Amino acid sequence: MGQMEGLDVLACERCEELCESRTRIVNGVGPADADLLFVGEAPGANEDEQGKPFVGRSGDVLDETLREVGLDRGDVRITNCVRCRPPENRDPHKEELANCREYLETEIDRVDPEVVVTLGKVPAQHLLERDVAVTSEAGDVADVTIQGSPQPVMICVHPAATLYDSSQKGTFEDTLRKAAEFTDGESGQRRLGDF
Repeated sequence: MGQMEGLDVLACERCEELCESRTRIVNGVGPADADLLFVGEAPGANEDEQGKPFVGRSGDVLDETLREVGLDRGDVRITNCVRCRPPENRDPHKEELANCREYLETEIDRVDPEVVVTLGKVPAQHLLERDVAVTSEAGDVADVTIQGSPQPVMICVHPAATLYDSSQKGTFEDTLRKAAEFTDGESGQRRLGDF
């Protein structure tokens, strides 16, 4: 039902509705050994059209804020919980998230980032498997078991939140600044002592 090669899903028919609404499967972009792995919820219209995650207005906010904290988009990996665009850009349904979870976990495991940063409520709740108050928990880090290994996951507001509520800009920037601290060029050892 699904075929994955490396970090890319090449073919998948698990979600009938998403197969009908997508133009293509939108895989993650960025280094296969990135220290930071950002996870959004699902591709939107721009992402579906271009085949890359976070390329619309939210992507512009992400790119600008990464630069503000001393990083470049090319330094990080960006992916989504679900790799196919839901109709009308709706949130992915629970069964769609579950259908794509194996791909996400495989990508996280293979990249082995210092920290996974969830962009918004859907990916935070999906990976942490609990309700998340994103604004008040932004910057918090919790360990999640991914394919048998502990993986630090940092909660972050969605970049789009800064477009609709300017008070979120500081929260978003502060969280990315905290995430950037995980990219100091050390070896692949996770710095769990920092928590």
